[in-house]
Amino acid sequence: MAVIDVADQVRKGEELDVAAIEMWLKTQDVSLQGQAQVTQYSGGASNWTYRLQYDNADLILRRPPKGTKAKSAHDMAREYNVQKHLAPFYPVLPEMVALCQDQSVIGCDFYVMKRIEGIIPRANLPKELQLDEQQVQQLCLNVLDKLIELHQVPYQGTELEKLGKGDGYCRRQVEGWDARYSKALTPNVPDFAFVRQWLQAHIPADAKTCVIHNDWRFDNVILNPHQPTEVIGVLDWEMATLGDPLMDLGSALAYWIQDDDDALMKSTRRQPTNLKGMLTRQQVVDYYLEKTGLQPENWAFYEVFGLFRLAVIAQQIYYRYYHQQTDNPAFKDFWIMIHALHIRALKLIAQDNTEAQQLIPECAANLQDILKR
Repeated sequence: MAVIDVADQVRKGEELDVAAIEMWLKTQDVSLQGQAQVTQYSGGASNWTYRLQYDNADLILRRPPKGTKAKSAHDMAREYNVQKHLAPFYPVLPEMVALCQDQSVIGCDFYVMKRIEGIIPRANLPKELQLDEQQVQQLCLNVLDKLIELHQVPYQGTELEKLGKGDGYCRRQVEGWDARYSKALTPNVPDFAFVRQWLQAHIPADAKTCVIHNDWRFDNVILNPHQPTEVIGVLDWEMATLGDPLMDLGSALAYWIQDDDDALMKSTRRQPTNLKGMLTRQQVVDYYLEKTGLQPENWAFYEVFGLFRLAVIAQQIYYRYYHQQTDNPAFKDFWIMIHALHIRALKLIAQDNTEAQQLIPECAANLQDILKR
């Protein structure tokens, strides 16, 4: 079926030592029949993901990029254990097969899980998938319901309690991302000074503590190919932790590009949230709060934080390009998007802040000048 998500040819320089992996898998009592067909998924900018297809097994292998130094950023054991311990409470996780922390096998930690066959809704749904407006809305609600379901997982008294530090999450996140932005600044991006000060001044107490995904997007879910509004899998648990669920939602909304956004924001869209039937960002918030009963005093904080967090992530990538640590042309114009995210954050704050209102015209004019060059 053409709508099924498939992997591509393994990228040059990212090949696997399949023989060594197979030998290790057999020591883990994994039966393999036939010769492996090895392909690689192009999605994701962090860990490398491969498909190993055998006559009797369809497996996914995750490993960090070559040359990785910071284990905390690519912690295979943590990602494996999150899914292993969460699975009894959250049945849309891939089945874990085995974790390897023996560096002699392929030179790094890696883990293997069973593949879930389905549709991954990326920037555009497959052309063969003809969903009407009502089906699109149902898909949207089902994806949101899976996030809500995650936030209800009873983690207390389980291994999941070790995932994070618990209370004080909002403050730690604001301070942590603020420090990261300072380290990643380049001369051609805004310093976000007003936004950063506003966030620091409006840090709320945690709404509650629960398991959060921390990278919730449509392209991290898998849909049932026979009933494509149904979510049958959730992927990419690298950043999962214990934290405030409203921070999880705010971060998710930073990627939520809707149909009435401007052309620049639309150019960054990586999920089909622009389709007729999809909820707007405000409708997402209203739906989530109604379903969970949470009542934030200042919702804008969470959405502004999500935009700032995304700006930091993009700026960290652009910093590497600016300093010629990578020559990937896809990163060349990331600095322009930092300006757009800055303005979007200011507009949210400006709803009840005069100083933010006064900053917007100059920032907008500056962005227009940049776009004309």
